[in-house]
Amino acid sequence: MYDYDFFVIGAGSGGVRASRMASTYGSKVGICEDYRVGGTCVIRGCVPKKLFVYASEYSSHFSDSKGFGWSGADQAFDWSTLIAAKDKEIDRLNGLYLQTLENHNVEVIQARGRLLDAHTIELSSAEGTRTVTADKILIATGSWPQMPDVPGIEHAITSNEAFHLEQLPKRMAIVGGGYIAVEFAGIFNGMGVEMHLLYRGVQILRGFDLDIAGKLNEEMGKKGVDVRVQTNVTEIIKTDDGLTLTLTDGSTLAVDAVMYATGRAPNSKNMGLEELGVDMEPGGAIIIDENYKTSVDNIFAVGDVTGKIQLTPVAIKEGAALAATQFNDTPTLVNYENIPTAVFSQPSLGTIGMTETQAVEKFGDDIQVFKSEYRSMKFTLSGRPERSLMKMIIQKSTDKVIGVHIIGPDSAEIVQGIAIAMKCGATKAQFDATVAVHPTSAEEFVLMK
Repeated sequence: MYDYDFFVIGAGSGGVRASRMASTYGSKVGICEDYRVGGTCVIRGCVPKKLFVYASEYSSHFSDSKGFGWSGADQAFDWSTLIAAKDKEIDRLNGLYLQTLENHNVEVIQARGRLLDAHTIELSSAEGTRTVTADKILIATGSWPQMPDVPGIEHAITSNEAFHLEQLPKRMAIVGGGYIAVEFAGIFNGMGVEMHLLYRGVQILRGFDLDIAGKLNEEMGKKGVDVRVQTNVTEIIKTDDGLTLTLTDGSTLAVDAVMYATGRAPNSKNMGLEELGVDMEPGGAIIIDENYKTSVDNIFAVGDVTGKIQLTPVAIKEGAALAATQFNDTPTLVNYENIPTAVFSQPSLGTIGMTETQAVEKFGDDIQVFKSEYRSMKFTLSGRPERSLMKMIIQKSTDKVIGVHIIGPDSAEIVQGIAIAMKCGATKAQFDATVAVHPTSAEEFVLMK
């Protein structure tokens, strides 16, 4: 007889959903977390990041307002006020997550979990160490920022620490070119920080549609972000007035802080997985089948720790599918086709489906590309030079929409609606037959010719 029918290690998005659903289906469930319930997304990811984005956009809003007749004293930004407000909101959300688990009869244990065998979990906390047993176990420990081996790397921070800086730096460099890097570059730039974005690749946002990535590079430059591609840091030196970065071209850059956003690694180390024989990839990603089962029959994994699609809504769907399959006798699979995503850069991006490069690789000349580039009405009176770009990719032989990419205001909101249409297999003819909502940016997608 086991202590639990189901025990979850890691109370992030995937783990919380799986545990809550399993308990709803009648199972006795426990979950352990060594930090705070809510995981990366709620505590040090999506949620505080979006709050920071909102805060940083006000500088542009204040400037834009003058073109619409508003005037007044210049606004001042206070970093400590934002941090306090953010922390209060995160505390509220953490409390809601705890309450939700309690309401669903999931026992929450504040401890670090480690597997001793296929059914035994060692729980370590400030109060000591104990063990519990479970019939089935889920690993949902997420991912963690990874740092390269660069001299002086101990002086750098990651996105984790960026949410808790004691004071706002005057000069800052971010190393990386992915969504975390470009989002934080926009955040700190909007707050008045002198921003440098250093990326070793030939174009930021590797894997995104090239037109959209190029447009973001251009628009970030307009906003004053110093974007340098094919550039990396070879050494970080601590000085009396900050940090000196030595770059691959031999030049140096003086900053007050340097943040690395060079990827995240599955958080699977020192959990007893190797000793137990759980198969993992060289980088630590846990190998699973289509039902999230590992090589050990009663152990499962969902979310970032599997090294697959690192998105909170994906982890939530995986957790729900696992619970339905294992505890409700309802085999459920997650459909990974046409997953929409957004990048809360400034301007923001929304994307779903194939990039133009991917479409050409798969369909050759059986594609058609529609584009619309324009200046948002919002910026005509403000004088802001920002331009939007919308792109739709069609498979000619079927007329199906196979890719949509947006950069501009409200991109995330727009792409969510488009995602539903694409899940239903929408064609270009159906987009064309849809009446436009005018005046909006989204109407461009039903007017493209």
